[in-house]
Amino acid sequence: MSKKFMFVLGLALSAAQAFGSVYYVATDGNDGNPGSKSKPFASLNKANAVVTAGDTVLIRGGVYYLRDTVYVKTYNISAGIHLTASGESDDKRIHYLAYPGERPIFDGTNLLVGGGYDHYDGTIESVEYTSPIVIEAKYLHLKGFEVRGVPMKHNSNSGIYILYSKHIFLEQIDSHHNSGPGFFVNDGRANGGGHYFLNCDAHDNYDPYGRQGDGENADGFGVHYQESGDTTKFYGCRAWWNSDDGFDFINQEFPVVVKNSYAMGNGYSDYGTKTPPSGNGYGFKMGESKTGKGRHAIKYCVAWKNTASGFYANYTSVGSKWFNNTSYNNGDRSFNMASTTYDSEGRETAPVAVLTGDNVHVLKNNIAYPNTLSRIGGENASGENNTWNLNLDLTESDFLSVDDPSMTITGEDLSMIAGALGPRKADGSLPDVAFLKLKAGSRAIDKGVDVGTPFAGKAPDLGAYEYSSSFADSATSITMSIGHSAEAWSSLSVFNLQGRYLGTLRIERGETFASALQKKLKNSGAYLVRCGHNLLRKKVNVK
Repeated sequence: MSKKFMFVLGLALSAAQAFGSVYYVATDGNDGNPGSKSKPFASLNKANAVVTAGDTVLIRGGVYYLRDTVYVKTYNISAGIHLTASGESDDKRIHYLAYPGERPIFDGTNLLVGGGYDHYDGTIESVEYTSPIVIEAKYLHLKGFEVRGVPMKHNSNSGIYILYSKHIFLEQIDSHHNSGPGFFVNDGRANGGGHYFLNCDAHDNYDPYGRQGDGENADGFGVHYQESGDTTKFYGCRAWWNSDDGFDFINQEFPVVVKNSYAMGNGYSDYGTKTPPSGNGYGFKMGESKTGKGRHAIKYCVAWKNTASGFYANYTSVGSKWFNNTSYNNGDRSFNMASTTYDSEGRETAPVAVLTGDNVHVLKNNIAYPNTLSRIGGENASGENNTWNLNLDLTESDFLSVDDPSMTITGEDLSMIAGALGPRKADGSLPDVAFLKLKAGSRAIDKGVDVGTPFAGKAPDLGAYEYSSSFADSATSITMSIGHSAEAWSSLSVFNLQGRYLGTLRIERGETFASALQKKLKNSGAYLVRCGHNLLRKKVNVK
């Protein structure tokens, strides 16, 4: 199936699944209109006021300059757009989708922003934070648009703020040039979370006037404060040139999963030309858990050229799982597993502690290149079959390329330049580049240990990319074809071509899509299979 067909089919499925009303929003619309294609609404706030579970809002292209704000009492913040209407389930969401072939941009430059007070008196000055989009809902799907330009006065302001929500699916959203984090998730209430970030970008975010310092809080992606609920996941996401960190999970007491994602040049601002003095500059900061519940999983990710460490545990009390990651040319350590312990009151009991027992960090099949300053803390980062365990000093000759525009170009918008951080494919997936992929004969090939995902050859390779003779066809180890054994997928959702949900398909170890579908379905024909949030079309012959 062609990528173009899959993209259009995915959009059609989103609408077909809904079986609800379709509304339109356009820059030349009017909120007094009925929201039809010929008479669209002007704002998502109006759409939010009328949609119900299963409805779809198609957003026409152009720049939406946000000016008015809505007060969000729940957290004493204000929002240019406040999404509160909820879907009913993962298969009956409310969809906010870019109109096919068009690019909506929500611009916060003209928003009046809060002055940072903590007691609301009806004025904007008494609001602590302001965001272009605040989500306070369940079961939404947002796809295909940009958020940019929110200013600040005293506190850092996020491009998209997810507040006390559940199962928000963000796909191909680009949040950039905000005076704070690109995306901030606050799941500090019971039984929230379960969000999915698919192929999203957060870049060039910088908070120069923050109360905690110049550049201190503008992360790319932040997930915080959750103690129960469902696991939030990132897949195919990129964070670069954010003044603080790429991914930051401080005070997150519930597991998060990050796969197939990039963090480059964090700790810089102004297209990589400046280093704000209060920016931390870590690529993937996976801590600090004080209760021992924040055990995250970071797999098939790449961190390069960050001002501090590529992968960082941030003095957590419980280790995370770090599998098949590549750290290249970061300013400090490649893998910094600095950890400690806390008492029942959350007070640090030791400046640095070696984690033991079930709390240790688990590191397997990682590449630190150059293989110096790769780890810290003895047992915290000893791991298994990593370049430092194997005393494997890789060189340029082990990679197809160590060249990428992000390594040499500053002062320009990297999202417009072909490279690892440049334009994505039509389906939103990461661009195919040779950067940091292994070449034939690399000493990192077949040097890993089995971590439960497919691999080629005698054993898994080290790093984020499983070797292929054609790098354009070599997906990372987490990408599977339709015909491949699919034991890594715990379950699949099946639909007919009209988008009607037919049920869940479970895959047994060693079983293929085809054999599982034949057992499940009664009639031969073509079906749609959703694997995570990827959509596949499959013909089935029922015998």
